[in-house]
Amino acid sequence: MTVDLRSDTVTRPTPEMYEAIRTAALGDDVLGDEPTVQKLEALAAKKVGKEAAMFVPSGTMGNQIALAVHCRPGDAALFEEEAHMIFYEGGAPAVLANVITRTVPSVKGVMLPEEIEKRVLKRSLHTPGTSLLCIENSHNRKGGAVTSPGRMADYRSLADRHGMKVHLDGARVFNAAVALGVDVQEITQHVDSVNFCLSKGLGSPVGSLLCGEATFIDEARYWRKRLGGGMRQAGILAACGIVSLTSMIDGLAEDHRRARECARALSTVPGLAVAWEDVATNIVMVDTEQPAAEWVENVARQGVLCLPFAEHRIRLVFHHQVDDAGLAQAVQAFGG
Repeated sequence: MTVDLRSDTVTRPTPEMYEAIRTAALGDDVLGDEPTVQKLEALAAKKVGKEAAMFVPSGTMGNQIALAVHCRPGDAALFEEEAHMIFYEGGAPAVLANVITRTVPSVKGVMLPEEIEKRVLKRSLHTPGTSLLCIENSHNRKGGAVTSPGRMADYRSLADRHGMKVHLDGARVFNAAVALGVDVQEITQHVDSVNFCLSKGLGSPVGSLLCGEATFIDEARYWRKRLGGGMRQAGILAACGIVSLTSMIDGLAEDHRRARECARALSTVPGLAVAWEDVATNIVMVDTEQPAAEWVENVARQGVLCLPFAEHRIRLVFHHQVDDAGLAQAVQAFGG
C-alpha cells in the first residue's frame, strides 16, 4: 500500500463526490446561471459569516484577487515572514496587485500585535501607506500552527486603528477551527475577507472560495475574469465542494489525531527531531540529521511518500485517505 503524505491536496474524490458530479445541475457560470456554483457560494458565505462568496480555481487566485481588490498599486501590505502568499504564489503581489510586501516575525506562526504595529506605514510624500494586513490560519510553513480567535480580535482592533483591511489566507481555516474547538466564524468574524480551500483537507479535487462583503465580491469577480478564472459548467467541480462543506469538516479531527500520533512516534527515532507537542492540526514537520532527501528516498522504497521541506526538514501532511493502517506504515517506514 502507498501512503501519500506529500500534501492534503493529493486526495481523490469520495464516492459521494462522484455521485454529486453525476447528478449536478449545470449552467454557465460566466453568464451567471450556474445553479450548483451558486449553491456552493451561498453555502460558503453562510459558513464563514460573510455576505457573499466567489468560487475560484485555486487558493492562490483567491488570495491574490483579495490583495488586488483591497490595495491600490504602490500600497504596502503586511504578512507573516513565511506566509504562503509571499512564499509560494509566484511573486504575484508584485506582478498583479503591484503592492509592497513587508514581513512580520512570529512566535510559532502567530504574529505579535506590537510587531505588526512597528511596521505600519502612514502614507506620506515619501512612504506608501499600509492598507492591508494578511493572516495565515492555519500556517503552512509553521507546521499547521493556529491563531486563536482572541489574537484575531487583536488584529482587527489594530487594523481598525490604522485604517487597514484584514485578509485571511484560510486555506486550512477549518483545520484551525477544529483544532481550537470553535465554530469557524469565531475566526472569520474578525476579517474583511477570507479565502479557503476545498482541495486540501476537505477533499475536493479543485477549488477555493473567496468570501467577503457583496461589494468586495463584485469587484473580485472582475479580477477573476481579468485573470482568466471564469469557468463555464463549473458545477461539476462545485458539486464536490458542497460535499466538502457538508460532510468532510468533522473528519478533520481524525487527521489531527493521526498527525499527533505520528509526531510523537517519530520524536523517538534516532536522527529525527519532532516538536510533537506543537502539532495542532494535520501537518508534521520533521527535522533530520542526514539530508532530508535521503530520508524521503528511503521511506519511498517502503511505500511512504513525503516531501523534503528544506535541506534537513521533511513535511508530512495527513488527510482523510490516510487511515490508521497508513499511519502505522508511515511510522514503521521511518523506523518508529
